[in-house]
Amino acid sequence: MTQGVDVVVIGGGQAGLAAGYHLRRLGLSFVILDAQATPGGAWQHTWDSLHLFSPAAHSSLPGRLMPPQPGETYPDAAHVVDYLTDYEQRYELPVVRPVRVEAVLRDGQFLRVETDSGTWRARAVTSATGTWSRPFIPAIPGRAEFEGRQLHTVEYRRASDFAGQRVVVVGDGNSGAQIAADLAHDTDLTWVTLREPRYLADDIDGRALFDAATARRRALDEGRTDTGGVASLGDIVAVPPVREARDAGLLKAQPMFDRLTAGAVAWADGTRAEADVIIWCTGFRPALAHLAPLGLRGPRGHIPTRGTEALGEPRLHLLGYGDWTGPASATLIGVGRPARDAARQIAGLLGAV
Repeated sequence: MTQGVDVVVIGGGQAGLAAGYHLRRLGLSFVILDAQATPGGAWQHTWDSLHLFSPAAHSSLPGRLMPPQPGETYPDAAHVVDYLTDYEQRYELPVVRPVRVEAVLRDGQFLRVETDSGTWRARAVTSATGTWSRPFIPAIPGRAEFEGRQLHTVEYRRASDFAGQRVVVVGDGNSGAQIAADLAHDTDLTWVTLREPRYLADDIDGRALFDAATARRRALDEGRTDTGGVASLGDIVAVPPVREARDAGLLKAQPMFDRLTAGAVAWADGTRAEADVIIWCTGFRPALAHLAPLGLRGPRGHIPTRGTEALGEPRLHLLGYGDWTGPASATLIGVGRPARDAARQIAGLLGAV
């Protein structure tokens, strides 16, 4: 059975919901197909101690401020899941789940969206699948030889699972710093980074990061000098647990090791750190396999875009994958503007405005 709408939104996390909000305001017919069984996107799968970088009021989707979490300046992931669940219900967004999109194909004047539970025909598609489902682990010599446990950020839940163990955390970004701080008190921790950790000033939070990303995008669009954006400020937001562990001398980063052995990580100078567990906080890649039939992939696995519009297919918009699909578009506060722009462009393409 094939169903038809103006727009299919693929992904029911924060980016998909923001897209739905603006599509509804423009009067377009649409459906949001979400592979998750329940609302909340990737936030329902994060580690227990994760908190936002910004207060609730500065972590909101369009149209609905996130309420503060009692007793917390920076809301935790469970609070974000509750907020996204309420947002979806408040705006009666047509989310269908669980539905896994397998392929998007051209079908004359339509795009055909094939799923594990039927086919949709749409005049436009917004892909908002994010990156959480595509964790990246680098190819390090000896990885197959290591006899301990290896896991990625997506599999980490709580420090108590590793109490008393020798744990190596790999990663110089926010996830690496936060998970290292989480583990610093109850494990024999080795924190490994590609370069010396660069902490942002202690008073900087997500609001400043969004402003920096927006200023960079504006400068590039106007042909001015690249401001460097968030990267110019540092790599790690010093949220309270990270700041406390750092100031207590518990976060001392080691340079990246050269290989793994059966029970350790090893450096070229012969130094070793025995390890029971390695946690790879090494980032993600965009989840775009469903778009492969369109033949749009460019460098680094990205699809070239102008704003959110795919350059090789104007009926396709990509939302929420990072700055290449809109300044800070992978954040709650940042996704609203590119979602609005994408919805307006789609409406214009379809002759709805």
